[in-house]
Amino acid sequence: MWFGLCSARSRQYPLPQYVKYLISEYQKLLQKLYDLGARRVLVTGTGPLGCVPSELAQRGRNGECAAELQRAAELFNPQLEQMLLQLNRKIGKDVFVAANTGKMHNNFVSNPRQFGFVTAKVACCGQGPYNGLGLCTPLSNLCSNRGQYVFWDAFHPSEKANRLIVEEIMSGSKGYMNPMNLSTILALDAITT
Repeated sequence: MWFGLCSARSRQYPLPQYVKYLISEYQKLLQKLYDLGARRVLVTGTGPLGCVPSELAQRGRNGECAAELQRAAELFNPQLEQMLLQLNRKIGKDVFVAANTGKMHNNFVSNPRQFGFVTAKVACCGQGPYNGLGLCTPLSNLCSNRGQYVFWDAFHPSEKANRLIVEEIMSGSKGYMNPMNLSTILALDAITT
């Protein structure tokens, strides 16, 4: 999830102030969800915006991630988690759960082989450099083994990457899930209902 780094509003502020603005707007939306009756909401951060094949193809230099977009994600995700913890304190219970999917996905990008991937730069399906241009269509380049790729297409994680992310959501430590993972939430909710 990202709110448009190139939007008209984003050009009104330097990046750190724009991120603060996004967080404050997001907090209003989450408060409204709670006011409407939501009692457990899993909130994910943003992935490695500057490292997706689309950005490598369009803005990256020599296979390096697009620095400004990476910086945006690095500013956004920790502030999102802090805002969720503050919102929970204000409400007095753990309604909002932060899933640090950005950290999870960055692990794949930093060391794809550790997770059984061949590459985190090239998408399984796409066109152009890094298969990062256009949509996945019948005319696209298609990899022979999608389980070896971190990215399915120019933007989205592959099925295997998503499965690893879900495993962290289910049973990950506080470094990935805050204040608790989904297995703990399900167990607690089963006791209270």
